[in-house]
Amino acid sequence: MNHGEISVLDIAIIGIYLAAMITIGVINVKKVKNAGDYYVAGRSFGPLVLMATVCATIIGGSGLMGRAGVAYSSGFKALLTAFPYLLGMFIFSGFSGRISDVGMQYGITSMPELFELRFGKTAKLFLAAMVAFTMMGTVASQVTATATIINMLGGEIGISYEAGAVIACIVFVIYTATSGLYGVVYTDVLQFYMLLLFVYILIPVSSLMKVGGIGGFVRGLDPALAQPYINGSILGDIVTYLVFTMAGAEMWQRAFAARDRRSARRGMFLGTAVYGVTIFLVYFMGVVAHQIVGDDILTLYGTTDAAVPALAIRVLPIGLTGLALAGILSVIMSTADSYLLVSVQTCVHDIGKTLHPEMSDRTEIRLSRAFSVLLPAGALVIALYIKNAYNILMFAWSFYAAAAGLPAFAALYWRRATKQGVIAGMIAGFVVCVGWKLSGTPFGLGATVPGAIACAAALIGVSLATSRKSPSVFPEIK
Repeated sequence: MNHGEISVLDIAIIGIYLAAMITIGVINVKKVKNAGDYYVAGRSFGPLVLMATVCATIIGGSGLMGRAGVAYSSGFKALLTAFPYLLGMFIFSGFSGRISDVGMQYGITSMPELFELRFGKTAKLFLAAMVAFTMMGTVASQVTATATIINMLGGEIGISYEAGAVIACIVFVIYTATSGLYGVVYTDVLQFYMLLLFVYILIPVSSLMKVGGIGGFVRGLDPALAQPYINGSILGDIVTYLVFTMAGAEMWQRAFAARDRRSARRGMFLGTAVYGVTIFLVYFMGVVAHQIVGDDILTLYGTTDAAVPALAIRVLPIGLTGLALAGILSVIMSTADSYLLVSVQTCVHDIGKTLHPEMSDRTEIRLSRAFSVLLPAGALVIALYIKNAYNILMFAWSFYAAAAGLPAFAALYWRRATKQGVIAGMIAGFVVCVGWKLSGTPFGLGATVPGAIACAAALIGVSLATSRKSPSVFPEIK
């Protein structure tokens, strides 16, 4: 067994894996002929490919390492905050077919483009600015998780957390910048199978054997980690996850990239179902780390995000440890590349091309590749400032969920939603959410709750008041 050490073989396996990711990106660069290929891969993906990329995107560094760290430190909270996201994704799967239809019929490749169709350029630009920042914050959470692993791997030769964060950004950038969604999705497919086999099967089974089976795990379980509880902060996280899924720009992009309505729905449902199974496995790995690694992960590694990789190092033999850590890295990168691409698309296509409509496809692709290098720098700054994947994720998602979740749903389904109502809703949700955070989250209640309420009130009230004088375009499907 490994007994807590990482061998040269393990590091070599991880290096080979990273090289393979870069190779896939370079190979797929030839498929990119225009901006549509770069952002939605020519709308070519069937249900099985979508299933893999959806699941790989959902289970990112924050979803695996961040939530396992929450289970390690706070127990039941990891389950309470995972189920709302699961429910929200099943709901989103139900209307992903309409997203695909709207994209096909109107030539739309992003959520801000739908806002422009329905509510005009101002609404589009307002939403695009929020999407860009939120996606960058989510990339930062993946940088944080990757930096933690790289720091663990390179601790003996002096690789710091900061150096690990820089390395993480470089890896994300190379294959995303080269081939866009083709590279992102086809690396996701490989990463999907790696994470299932080497993370969600290998580590839990080995951990269970280490503690003496289910009986041994139950006997050693700290009752505090299995005790159900809820507070204002958890309620805020629950609402954040549930509402965020309505406007998750990365999932809208996947729906736009589906080859038809059926592929979009089936791929989303299957990917979400697989994610549902992993919720319990992540909770188990976070909790069992107490029994195997001990209570000093924070002291040893500086963050509870290290619970799963520390567990892998402790329970797996040489060679398999490298495969498991490569699997963990695959989980993180499969999410980081998705959010990075959405952020690039938002900045270049949704904002840049709106302000400069004469931009050619060739210029747009060149700018997209340039922004694939520039934007991770912003993510790196966030990652260096907030060194916890879950905290970064909730920081990025809370105001976006409050301001964009309900307007996105209204853009698809509510005929009476107006430009004035949507803009008022987004502004109200954003201002109330940020104000709530700045005031210290009164009553311990997460900021997304009052933000989403304010957004709904403004959206509905203003839309009803203006729908007769200022009706918006409603996308009819033939």
